[in-house]
Amino acid sequence: MDQAQEQEQVERQVAMVFVAHPDDAEFGCGGTVAVWARQGWDVYYVIVTDGSAGGPDDATDVGPEARRRISETRKAEQRAAGEILGLADVLFLDYPDGRVEPTLELRRDIVRLIRQYRPSRVVCQSPERVWTPEYHVRRHHPDHLAVGAAVLAAVYPAPQNAWDFPELLAEGLRPHKVSEIYVIGAPVLNHAVDISETIELKIAALAAHRSQLGDNIDQLARMVRTWSADRGARHGMAHAEEFHRIVNW
Repeated sequence: MDQAQEQEQVERQVAMVFVAHPDDAEFGCGGTVAVWARQGWDVYYVIVTDGSAGGPDDATDVGPEARRRISETRKAEQRAAGEILGLADVLFLDYPDGRVEPTLELRRDIVRLIRQYRPSRVVCQSPERVWTPEYHVRRHHPDHLAVGAAVLAAVYPAPQNAWDFPELLAEGLRPHKVSEIYVIGAPVLNHAVDISETIELKIAALAAHRSQLGDNIDQLARMVRTWSADRGARHGMAHAEEFHRIVNW
């Protein structure tokens, strides 16, 4: 990274969060992004899927029109959650929900956004399963694993290497180095963010996802406070979110 790029990162303070579905980021890092937004960071969500498989489990109509409606609902809920947390914007790549693979096409789309928005921090889901009961269902979702694998494959070296995806240079997107990666739900956690002052924003943002959480928000709020307090206790904080943090030298 040259001196001009370093100065640009210091001045802009941009973070990008890549997740598979609407509401994934609120569960994994909602308190953290609210902390960063309060500190002056421009935080962007990138939702890889269109959210179109997020309807009721017992649905009988799963055709194109039904999928379009649930996609529109979930996108609106995600934008509302983003406003609560203070995000700069929410972006959607619109890959089919439930069918994500860590393809070269997806990697290029991620690199394109990194070069365009030039974040110094990137957050993503873990590409690895965690064999513990806690949160096991969400951590084993194939879309989550695929997006995690795609982001970690994309974040180095392609964004900073002009020779990777030369078509992006033709689009006017010059190389850019990401300095930090925060991985949600990784098997090894080495970093905590104090969300004691933003835990209620995290819960309010989760509540925006009414199509997914329904009337269970009070029960969920209690669970979220318990989870974050358990994590905080390990670090001398009232409430925390944990990550595997990677520094890109």
